[in-house]
Amino acid sequence: MEHEVRVLFVCLGNICRSPMAEAVMRKLIMEKGLENRIAVDSAGTGDWHIGREPHEGTRGVLDAHGISYAGMKARQVSPQDAADFHYIVCMDQKNLKDAREMMASAVGENTSGKVFTFMELLPDRGVVDVPDPYYEGNFDYVYELVNEGCHALLDKIKADIGLSV
Repeated sequence: MEHEVRVLFVCLGNICRSPMAEAVMRKLIMEKGLENRIAVDSAGTGDWHIGREPHEGTRGVLDAHGISYAGMKARQVSPQDAADFHYIVCMDQKNLKDAREMMASAVGENTSGKVFTFMELLPDRGVVDVPDPYYEGNFDYVYELVNEGCHALLDKIKADIGLSV
């Protein structure tokens, strides 16, 4: 059965922020019993880490919160993603720009409405981008933003498709 809703999280290398969001979102979806209706994936705009598991800092924070990342491997954004996903959530402004450019070749696909930044889900936070913990080392703070944003995204999806779960 094809999922009713497909979500893609995008960051730079697909080893820190986007796999963290993918894992958190999967857990929330499972807790609500929506795994047959909502699918989640993640990708990076860069190609350095293709095939690698999440960064040790991401794994550490997910382990600390009892969240599985089993089987997750980094991949790069592709033009096909524009057609395959309903929500494409980019971790920062640069990834938003790059992802839109990478998906622009998708024939007849307008990505403007469904491609947005993660922090648009948390307007009251006053933060424009989810910081990259690969450089900052702030995995706990990134987890805090990701957890809060994933709850907001799930609420948005449920409202968009008329679910009251």
